[in-house]
Amino acid sequence: MVNIIFALDLPNLENDLKRLEIALKESVTTDDPFLAEVARHLIDAGGKRLRPALAVASSLIGREDGSIDPVSLGQDELREFFKSDNDVITGSVAVELVHLASLYHDDVMDEALTRRNVESVNARWGNLVAIVAGDFLLARSAEIAASLGSEIAGLLAASLGRLCGGQVSEVNAAFSTNRTLDTYYRAIAGKTASLMATACHIGALTGGVNRELIPKLVAYGEALGMAFQIRDDILDIAGESKTLGKVAGQDLVEGIYTLPVLLTLENPRFGDELLSMLGKPLDEHDRDRARKLVTSTDAIANSVEIGQSFARKAASQIGEFSNTLVGQGLTRFALQLMDDAKELIPSKV
Repeated sequence: MVNIIFALDLPNLENDLKRLEIALKESVTTDDPFLAEVARHLIDAGGKRLRPALAVASSLIGREDGSIDPVSLGQDELREFFKSDNDVITGSVAVELVHLASLYHDDVMDEALTRRNVESVNARWGNLVAIVAGDFLLARSAEIAASLGSEIAGLLAASLGRLCGGQVSEVNAAFSTNRTLDTYYRAIAGKTASLMATACHIGALTGGVNRELIPKLVAYGEALGMAFQIRDDILDIAGESKTLGKVAGQDLVEGIYTLPVLLTLENPRFGDELLSMLGKPLDEHDRDRARKLVTSTDAIANSVEIGQSFARKAASQIGEFSNTLVGQGLTRFALQLMDDAKELIPSKV
């Protein structure tokens, strides 16, 4: 899996994300030891911390304004120059808590047994506990966002609304073989891209970035989120369970027909065969048959190409920063997403 710390390659990012981990754990501290344990379950399991990293990087856009030449600085000076303000870390915590809450709720809906290679909250403690714990994370996120001001609180609330809208759209389309590419794109824009765009937005605001630059960062996050979700959907079909940290093909089982499946349904040679298998729950055997059928077409390659187009769109939004360490890091991460996906797809499924 692509490592965002290595991809962004910013001098103090690793230290900032260590600060984030501490702040994340502190954010779910409560007098109830059971609730604290449940709320920390996925925090302790780790994660890519993609959204906080995007917030941190976005907060630094424009800092290399020519008044200081980072190349001339020593390592300690570089780390200090790129160190994030406390408000950036706080805003990053608020964003990550929303993401974590969505995972708690998603796992209930998906009846998932594992998440991040550990037992899911719902599998360990039951659906009710998972739902309430997810709500607790949302409440803590709202409280933290409010401490940063009404603008940031409003942004996060609006993003949560879009996330819920995208998720509802996807649930409504479950087992629908008539799902269109347009409805698919709208769903992933809500459930994934919206929070990445908000991470960039909140990072820029808490970092004091010139407001004229913020729309470009938001557009970067939105396009990056589209590419990221397409990548995830490709790997769910063509990846391996041990690499994914979850069962491959789970979307097919749940009737969530993503980009590779929708493209295969349009294939004049294989579409009808796949159509005859879909529209109902699949057992393990039929799930694997459907995966093999999709990967026998050009649907995976075409999905990668579409994902790459979104990644390039993201990079184009920050082209004016291509001569800065931050701009280069954000561009590199966007373009590496789909390259990484291709490497994770085995030759045979």
